[in-house]
Order: sequence, then structure tokens, then C-alpha cells
Amino acid sequence: MIGVGIAGAGFFAAQHAQAMAAVPGVRIVAAAAGDAAGSAAFAAAYGGRACADWRELLDDPAVDVVLVTTPHHLHAPIAIAAAQAGRHVLVEKPMAPTLTECVAMHRAAAAAGVHLLVGQISRFSLTGLRARELLTQGSLGRPLWGRSAMLKRWMESNRRPWHLARETGGGMLLTAGIHALDRLVWLMDAPVASVAAMAGNLFHDQKVPDVEQVLLRFAGGELGTLSSVGYRDATMVNDTEIACEGGLLRLNTETGLSIGREGRWTEVPGAAEPAWMLRALEREWLAMLAAIGGTAALPVSAAQAGELVACIEAAGVAAAERREVEVVGWPKG
Repeated sequence: MIGVGIAGAGFFAAQHAQAMAAVPGVRIVAAAAGDAAGSAAFAAAYGGRACADWRELLDDPAVDVVLVTTPHHLHAPIAIAAAQAGRHVLVEKPMAPTLTECVAMHRAAAAAGVHLLVGQISRFSLTGLRARELLTQGSLGRPLWGRSAMLKRWMESNRRPWHLARETGGGMLLTAGIHALDRLVWLMDAPVASVAAMAGNLFHDQKVPDVEQVLLRFAGGELGTLSSVGYRDATMVNDTEIACEGGLLRLNTETGLSIGREGRWTEVPGAAEPAWMLRALEREWLAMLAAIGGTAALPVSAAQAGELVACIEAAGVAAAERREVEVVGWPKG
């Protein structure tokens, strides 16, 4: 049985707790929220011991994995400390606010010989997995262009002040739009060479953008567009299209997957599921257990998660300086 200590026992940690309840071989040992009352409430609801501070998790020998669901700017220090204490780490996206921090997290995990998994949830959704499988099979040919979008209500009930400040890793793109970016980069299956971008605060008075439009140039010459929009109030749009040499692939985690070819759309059977997010989180934990047990490699590498952050950093520069900016790649070695 793998014991989990939760650093940041709040809204999304509760989603993880529900997923873990359905995964044999994993249990919640301890949880630390931002305050004692929050920790106690979480432990009462989902089990485990309430901790006053995340550092207590590292003193508990029953904790094998630390789940990091804290504000973004705390991901790196907690993940590094957990790795140095010999704990495996599952950290929510974004891996960290900067590529430098992402690299430091990876190196700490590698030095300690522990697993570090970043919860890029789109890669664990049934729709995403089926889309990736179809593209890998090659029947549609090489992906040449992609469009991905995340448009949602920004100031929802779980929004916190740290989401609204640059120094704490806030902003719509780093918080939510990164899902659309991840799907695009993953399905195009090519590194991003450079980006151009525009950004603004169109719906809210805040220090970080609620709207970003990004153009991506991939290393093989392929092109893509990304829309990350935090509305005041609207129905969510969360979809991706990939144009290949032999057809168009359209996916939406709620409605499934379709192929456009020869003037018509054909639905792909078995590519959508109820409660997709919960099922995807269950797959994340199954992947972590498989890695710990030595039966499979982690399906999301630190480099893949870190390169998304590098794209977002470059997009910020591109928007500010109104020019195309090269994306810094993951360091070799």
C-alpha cells in the first residue's frame, strides 16, 4: 500500500482524493492545507492525519508520495524538499512558474532516485489517449497544423488571490490555458521552436492577463494557434483540432473525438466517458503506482511538462515586446 501526503489540501486535492478512493493500493496518510482548520476539514472528509504544515509530511515514514496541489509558486520548493527526503512526487500542472524551477525539480528527483510526475490531465483523458493513438497509427498522416482553445469563466468559486498575481504564478494561461497548450503540443508531437503572442486584461482588472493568443512555430515547420480566454461568464470551450496530411482530428473531453475526411465528419467510438476528469486522475495514480512498482515508465516526462512552461514564458516576452521569440529548450544532460 502506497501512502500519500497532500501538500495543499484544497479544492483540487479533493478531486485527487476522490480518484484515489477508486485506486487499489493507494491511501491518504496525511494532509496539509493553508491553515489548521482547512487541514482538519480535509482530513475529516477524506481521511489521513491533519498537518499544520507541509513539512510535517516529510517527517512521516508512512508517506511514500507527496501530492503537491499548492499555489504555483510553491510547487518547486515543496517538490524539491520532498525528493530530497526520498519521497516520490505527483505535482499538479503547471510544473512550476519558470523553466529554471522545473529543471531544478527534475534534477532533485533524479539525484534522489525518486519519481516525479506532473499531472497534465489531458494526457490521461480517454479522449486525449484515443486521439494520440490515432495519430501515432499514422492513418491520417503527419500533423501539420493545430488549433487549441480553453475559454472559461475565470472568477469561479475556487479562484484565489494568488491566481491574480504574477509573482505567485497566476494568470489564465498558466492556470487553465496550459491544458489547451499541452494538448496541442502533445498531439502535434513536435517541439515548439518559437512563439508570437498578444495578451491583455479584457474582462477583469488584474495584474496578469485573462486573455492570451499565441502563435506557435514547431521545429519541423508545423504551425499552431492557442487561445486562452478567461471570460466574466460564459459556457466553457475546451477543444483541439489537428489538421494532418490526410484528414482533420477534432477532440473535446466532454463530447469525444471526430475525424473529418472526404467532406464529412465521423465520430470515433469509445472516445468519451462520463466524469472524464475523475477517470483521468485515477489514471494518473495508476501511472504513478506502475512507475513505483517498476512495471512502466512515467507517461509524462519532466522535459515535456517543463517545455510547456518554457512556451508560456516565451509567450509573455513575445506579447510584451511584440515579436516572435525563440522557446528555450529543455537542457541536455
